[in-house]
Amino acid sequence: MGYKIFTLSPGSTSTKLAVFDGDEMLFKANVTHDPQKLKSFKRVNDQKPYRLETILEELKANRIDLHDMDAFAAYSGGLVSTPGGIFPVNDKILEDCTSGRLMEHPAILGAQIIDAFAKEVGVPAYLVNPPDVDEFEDVARLTGMKGIYRESHVHVLNQKEVAMRAAAELGKKYEDCNFVVCHVGGGLSITAQKHGRIVDGNDVLNGEGPCAPNRSGYVPLMPVVKDCFSGKYTLDEMKARISKTGGLISLMGTDDMRIIDQKIDEGDQWAELVMHFFGYQLAKYIGSYACVMEGKVDAIVMTGGASNDKRFIEIVKKYAGWIAPFIIYGGDFEMEALAAGAIRALSGEEATKEYTGIPVWSGFDFEP
Repeated sequence: MGYKIFTLSPGSTSTKLAVFDGDEMLFKANVTHDPQKLKSFKRVNDQKPYRLETILEELKANRIDLHDMDAFAAYSGGLVSTPGGIFPVNDKILEDCTSGRLMEHPAILGAQIIDAFAKEVGVPAYLVNPPDVDEFEDVARLTGMKGIYRESHVHVLNQKEVAMRAAAELGKKYEDCNFVVCHVGGGLSITAQKHGRIVDGNDVLNGEGPCAPNRSGYVPLMPVVKDCFSGKYTLDEMKARISKTGGLISLMGTDDMRIIDQKIDEGDQWAELVMHFFGYQLAKYIGSYACVMEGKVDAIVMTGGASNDKRFIEIVKKYAGWIAPFIIYGGDFEMEALAAGAIRALSGEEATKEYTGIPVWSGFDFEP
């Protein structure tokens, strides 16, 4: 028997829960919250009592006793930029999350909820590779416009988890490997992970990188600027074209890879071209991130729901397979990553880090 860990990840209208005994998942649920009820709260923090109530009802219905847990771990945002690692929930984390000054999204509730549970039970509460992790090298931050910098906004938790799994599969330590990791879900993040650090990656929140199932990714700038000032679109509509209704949804009307595959099988030439483009442009980015590591790549790691699509994977391999072997982990492993991080902390395998509230990067002090 191993450590028993409770994991939690709040989303816009639901909260994911899981219980692990070592690496075995004993329980998993996605607790849905009434969207109308959520809208009635002025601020995200006001949702906390309601979310707690629905979570506890779910646990009671499934006979899950929080007092059986050795630790709690959560996905939680709203922090300043941090290095990767495992962070015991402290007063500064709670202060930044509760303030909502950096983010107004239910993710800020993760630390608050597990802190309440952990204090009741008397065991630790951890954040594992929170979404605010930033390990970029300085050269990766610059753009061609002075004052506009690239930021690290990727699927950090799953990105690092599958990289650690790939290292174990290769019989190596994560810190000794170089990986290009592609998380292809509704959004798409791609990172260069060098010796255990994400030294470069596309800024998902700001529309950078390859096209994704529901995000546009890179689009030539001038046509976008013209659309912004054309009067045809509001600011919210332009944001949606980039982050909600772009990518495969814009090109195909759907982000369901199974539907696109079916259309290809039925002889739809446009669907075939779009699928080819989807794999082709990702491969171009894989090549550029391989350059970041000077061509020394142990593996290209694919994860996220779209990585289960064999046709898509074969297209990516066609263009990028010469760089390094592919390792595929279809789906996401965020709950598993939270549990694994808590176990590493409890067992002493990985030292925890203190969250200080001081960002790891806030500008160059030598910039003219």
